[in-house]
Amino acid sequence: MTDGQPDDGASPAAAVGLEPRELGAYFVLTEAVSLLQHQVEQQLRAEGGISYVQFELLARLADARGPLTMTELADGVVYSRSGLTYQAGLLEKAGLITRGPSPDDDRATLVTITDHGRALVDRVLPGHVQVTRLLFDPLTDDDLHHLGDIMTRVRDHMRAQPPRSAAPRKRSPKPTTPTTTPE
Repeated sequence: MTDGQPDDGASPAAAVGLEPRELGAYFVLTEAVSLLQHQVEQQLRAEGGISYVQFELLARLADARGPLTMTELADGVVYSRSGLTYQAGLLEKAGLITRGPSPDDDRATLVTITDHGRALVDRVLPGHVQVTRLLFDPLTDDDLHHLGDIMTRVRDHMRAQPPRSAAPRKRSPKPTTPTTTPE
């Protein structure tokens, strides 16, 4: 590399600033996550007829000490506002959650898991735990400690950015109409 420009033989990773070890770790991580997510999705669909996002929403609500706002859910599951609204609508239609206005904040919507939703979480959780063994079985206790520490630091670094639900909504520019000038 000379003057900040990649040599003709430079790898694409070097051109964008990733070291070979970084690129290798990135690909191994994303592949492992994809393989695990695929297995989890299959298990949740087969045993509960729900997606991972829906499971995550239900599990967070089941674990909460009371209702959560839509914003709290969006931030917790790292999901867009519109996507969360859609998923919450599906869960509500299935009788797994209820949504209603917050008595404390007119702008907030509170979400509560129903007994039916809690029963669904209880039904799919054993199979979910079994699938997560794919991640934990090859690890020693020391590995697990290091993985937890590393991923906590990565997550905290990424979460130091404002949550996606707090990002301003992108609006399409309004089309302008051409103005005519008198001749």
